[in-house]
Order: sequence, then C-alpha cells, then structure tokens
Amino acid sequence: MNRQESIFLIILFFLVSVTFLNAQEKKQIEIEYTGFLNVDEENPGAKILTRDDSEQVHIIHGSINLWCDKAIHFSEDKFIEAYGNVKMIQGDTINMASKYIEYSGKTLLAFASGDVVLKSPNSTVSSDTLYFDRTKQQAFYKSGGTVVKDSSGTITSKIGRYYMELKKFQFVEDVLMVNEEATINTNFADFYEDTGHAFLFGPSTIVTEESKTYCEKGFYDTENKIGYALKKARIDYDERIIEGDSLFFDNNTNFASATNNIKVTDTINRSIVKGHYAEVYRSEEKDSLFITKRALAITLQENDSIYMHADRLTVTGKPDHRIIRAFYNAKIYKSDISAKADSIHSDQKTGLTQLINLDRFAPSDAFSTKRKPILWNIENQMTGDTIHLISNPETEKLDSLLVFENAFIISKDTISENGYNQINGKHLTGWFNDENMLRKVDIVKNAQSIFFTRNELQELVGIDKAKSGSISMLFDNGDIEEYIRFNEIDGKMYPESEYPENEKFLKGFDWREEERPNSVEDLFKDDPPLELPIIKGLDDYIPQEDFFDEELLQRIKKANDEAKPNQKEEPKASRSLPQRVKDKKESKVPNLNTEKIKKPLLYKKVSKE
Repeated sequence: MNRQESIFLIILFFLVSVTFLNAQEKKQIEIEYTGFLNVDEENPGAKILTRDDSEQVHIIHGSINLWCDKAIHFSEDKFIEAYGNVKMIQGDTINMASKYIEYSGKTLLAFASGDVVLKSPNSTVSSDTLYFDRTKQQAFYKSGGTVVKDSSGTITSKIGRYYMELKKFQFVEDVLMVNEEATINTNFADFYEDTGHAFLFGPSTIVTEESKTYCEKGFYDTENKIGYALKKARIDYDERIIEGDSLFFDNNTNFASATNNIKVTDTINRSIVKGHYAEVYRSEEKDSLFITKRALAITLQENDSIYMHADRLTVTGKPDHRIIRAFYNAKIYKSDISAKADSIHSDQKTGLTQLINLDRFAPSDAFSTKRKPILWNIENQMTGDTIHLISNPETEKLDSLLVFENAFIISKDTISENGYNQINGKHLTGWFNDENMLRKVDIVKNAQSIFFTRNELQELVGIDKAKSGSISMLFDNGDIEEYIRFNEIDGKMYPESEYPENEKFLKGFDWREEERPNSVEDLFKDDPPLELPIIKGLDDYIPQEDFFDEELLQRIKKANDEAKPNQKEEPKASRSLPQRVKDKKESKVPNLNTEKIKKPLLYKKVSKE
C-alpha cells in the first residue's frame, strides 16, 4: 500500500467516524430548558422536569422540538413522557399539540392523547389520540378524527392515516367530507391535501344543492368541483336521473357526461333515454340532453310506450316543455304505429311530432329527399315531404295526422297477391279513433286513386281508378270501408282481367314494407356494429396496511432488547408506548395536578443558556 492510499484510508476513516458520532449525537435527547429538575427514587434514572413561571420545559431530539408543563425523562431509554399544554414541532412541516405525549428517541415513535391537534402547512388533524411515526413520517388515528383543509372543508372518519411526504390522507369507515359546495359520504377515501383530490371507494355519495351522485368507485376534485363516478354510477337531479358505466360531472357549470350503458330517466315526463354516450346541461339558460351510439328515447304510456331511435337524440326545454329531436336515420315504433324519417321532432307539451327529411344528401343516398318520411298505421303506409303526427298529451292517444306535399297512402289488398290500394294528392289529413287506428282520411288537390273493390263476400268486383279534386275515406281496421270523390275528373271500374298492367301503380308508388320496424329491436337493424370504448377508470382500492406493522414492532422490540441488559426492571419505554401498541389500547391522559414528586434528590433551576 503506497503513501497516498494510506492517507486516503485515514481520511475516509475519519469522515466515517465523524458521521457516526454525529448520528449518535442526534439520537440523544437534549434538555434545552427546564424550570425545575428532580429525580424520583421510585424511577431510578428518571428525571422529572417542571416548568417555571417564565417558560415551559423545552426538549430537543434532532429536528423535533417539544414543549410541555412537565416531563419525565428516562435518559437511558431515550424516552419522554410530557404532560400539560404539550407542543411538538418538526421543522416547518408538523406542529402537534395535546395534553399528553409519549416519545421514544429509539423508535422515533410518538403517542399523543387528549385534544390532539396536528397541523401541517395545508391541513389540521384533530383526534383524541394520535400516533406519529417519525421514521415513516406518518400519523395515525383509529378512534375517530377530523381533518380540516381551508379550500376543501372538513373530513371526519373513524380511522385516518396521514402520509406526510406524499401529502396524502387515507380515511376508513364512516368517512364524511363537507365543504360549502358538497357533502361526501363514503367507506374509504384517499385524499391529497395539496390538490384537494379525493378518490372514493365503496358505496359513496356526493351531494350538492343541485344533485346527488352515487358510485362505488369515484373521484372528486374538491377545489375545482369536478369529478367522475364508476361502478353503479348514478346522478340524481330534481327531475332527471342519469345512470351509466362512467359519469363525468362539473358542478361549476351543472354539466355531466356519461359513457357506456347509459340510462337517463325523466321522472316528471315519464320518459327514458338510453345510449352509450351522453351530455347533460342543467342551468337557467340551458337545459338539454344529447345522446348518441344506439340512442333510444322511450315515452312511457300506461298501455303502450313509444320508442324513438336515431343516430343522435337531443332533449331540450324545461321539465314542463320537453322537446325531443332525433337526427339521421330516425325511427319510431309503437305497437299500432311506426315511422321513419331523416329527422323527427317531438314536442311533449303540444303532442306534435314532425317527420322531416333534410335536403343534405346526394341523389344516390338511400336517405335523399326522394326517400320521403314514412308512417305506418295498421295496414296503411303514408308518405309525404313532411308528416305531422298530433297526439293528446293528457289522454296519450293519437288525434290526427297531416301530410304536406306529395301525400301518398298505400295499403295492400287483402287477397290479391300484387294488388295495392293507392291514393295520392297534394295534402293529406287523417283522424284516429280511440284505439289509435286511422279512421278517416281526406286527400285534397289533384287526388288520384286506385281501389280494389270487393263485395260483402270479399269477391273482387273490379279495380277502380280515378282522378278528382279530393277524396274522403273511412277505414275499418286498416281496410277501406267507404270513399267519396269530390269534383271527379274521370274514373273507370275495370275488371281485373282488363286492367292495364302498366297502370297498376300511381306515379310515385314506393312500397317500403321491408323498412317497417315491427319491434323495438328492428329500430337498430340498420345500425353499424357497435364497439364500446374500454373504460380504464380508477385502480381498485388497496386496503390500508397496518400502521403497527412488523417493521414498527421490530423497532420497538429492538429498543427494548437494548435497554434490558442495563436495567433491573422492565424499562419505561416497554411498559408504556410499546405495550400500548401490543395491546392496542390507549391509556387515559395523566392528570398533571395529581402527579407527586417523592423525596427529590436534586432541585435546582436551570437557565436556558
């Protein structure tokens, strides 16, 4: 070994020795100030420190400063019992006050009881009892506690744990979070004090003045008042309930969005809207619902509900005047009536439903304006440029029907294989009976008709073709019962064998029975395959690990083992805090006024210097 290597090793040894000595010194508990110091014969090695009129007892251990009215210092065990107006400060991060504290310089574990208040830069924790682990920088209560954060309000729970380095709280059982905007109830919550973010697990509710949100896994930003809910998620407004696999909500703007398996219930208008993506706005200026991806609106009626489907649905207006708009490939199904159009508008207050085609398609498109809105009732098919269906909102029954421009009504002859009764004209007006069946129809201006006329035995009499100013007809269960032509221009009854083959259909004839929805499922038969997004959401809840874990218990055991060889009896450190950890029982706060100091061996006042 050369000279330089020897010098390097000496310097390294010196630095290690200094570091070790410094570490040893930091482990020592220092008495910075005491008014009076006594020794108790019943506790050999224990010093009793008492304040004077000017100052409290002041004790230092590393970065910990402790003040109290009275303390018992077990120097060999590096253990302190502090009584009366106790305050413990760690740097500029932790300030804890209580009536009583036990502190071990070996395990760096403190136990506080009696009106405990622990303050960090962002939060204040209150509890009857509190454990503080300096090694892990964690605080813990298990018999009820309260956390106050200025911007996030107050949080109470039965069990609470504070991770100081992460600035995170973990609350368990009977968790209640209250601020000016919301009240949150949950079983488990992770709360980050610097951001105000709360992660909720188990049955949870978020209640505001406008809504109540339920979920079994969720997130809420207590500062920005936004969040999302997963797993049995639901938002209840005054008159509307939103359910879905994932719900996002912004309580600042009263906005919510939902993804996958959505159901929105209007409790006032007895309607339900379903789909797989939705947005809801609720405010004085705007009250609307937008929904897409297999969107379906259901108007609940006593005997027969109405189903409306389209690529997109919107519901606007206040609860007493809702308007439903269906856009693109819109369809209606009811047991006695169905319809199809590019766009459908339904006013729930007036009972008016409009079937409209928008002039936006290329001529080759299947839904171009040439494919007119269409309505089916029993055996009748009706088309026109625009169709209005009018119902009675009180009785929930169909009242009348209006077809504007190019009105065309077709019904298949009940017997002939390729025979169709047909009427067209400029406008059509129809009326329904109490069974929601088309009873009377009037077609005006340039009316044309083809009827398969039969006798009472349903034998074909002939095929009647005519032109007139207008036609009025009565129907019975979808069959033409009678008809009257007004201002007939020409007309002729042909035997079936003599009827011209090229005149069997009026101009504009378009039999579209294959498009007719005959069930709720048929409303979706033209839709492309649906692929729902995968919702990643939140991680599953990770149960809070034991505060008194094996590592902490080993620290306590090691401290006790080191103390026993030097003492005739079990050291104070093992008789108090470690035993409490083992038994999981908190002792009562000692009464400072009843403490007696027997036969003091030393009594002197120590100056702060």
